[in-house]
Amino acid sequence: MDRIRFGRGLVLLICGTYFAVPLAASLWFSVDDNKGGTTFRAYTELLNAPGFTDSLVLSLELAVVTVVVLLLLLVPAVLAARLGAPKLRPVIEIMCSMPLVVPVVALTTGIIGVLRWGPDHLQDTPFFQTIVAIQDPNFPIVLVIAYVLMALPFAYRAIDAGLRGVDVVTLVEAARNCGAGWLRAVFTVVLPNLRSSLLNAAVLTVALVLGEFTTASILGFSPFSVWINSNGKSDGQMSVAVSMLSLLIVWLVLLLMSAVGRGRKAARS
Repeated sequence: MDRIRFGRGLVLLICGTYFAVPLAASLWFSVDDNKGGTTFRAYTELLNAPGFTDSLVLSLELAVVTVVVLLLLLVPAVLAARLGAPKLRPVIEIMCSMPLVVPVVALTTGIIGVLRWGPDHLQDTPFFQTIVAIQDPNFPIVLVIAYVLMALPFAYRAIDAGLRGVDVVTLVEAARNCGAGWLRAVFTVVLPNLRSSLLNAAVLTVALVLGEFTTASILGFSPFSVWINSNGKSDGQMSVAVSMLSLLIVWLVLLLMSAVGRGRKAARS
């Protein structure tokens, strides 16, 4: 037992050192004034840079909408397959895993090809107007569509892991025997038992959206990941400050989501 604890502690120490040393060195570089003192110039200039708030708000809005759309699409499909059509589970699993084998650049190229379908003589049709509307720079819905596809494999694995630990069929049958309808059985019995899985799926999706760069950059939009790249090229200290700030924001958002989930669970218990 002692040898197992020592090995576990050694692995944790190596992993902690692997992550902590580069972060500490980056933080020190970003506040070093080359005279033996410290300065927060890079951070203050970064926070006052034009576009900082707008890009951050846009990324958070995209993350929230992506989580909502993803869960609304994925949870009913997974539950329906689990309750009424078990033979469809492998099909759903394959479909949700397909984005893993498609490179992000190839996916973005396909999206660009779809967006160019609208020829000029269709300008007055709802189809063309829809193509234009989903590319609104203030809130590009096309990015939500892309992010939902990218997050499908991770969200599906998180929800499927939760479902494997819950006998959904028995829970629903017990609820219906007590007089509950299908919707009430799902919302009041099944989903509360999947709270941790849904929260994990949401956390993974938010992390993906806040850190995704390739698709947004190629399509010409400016969420937070694109903004920090464009504003961190002119100054070495500022580029490191941008990276540290982006890490801090992502961690704060994920910790806040985890804390909210644990708070509700503790309140119910």
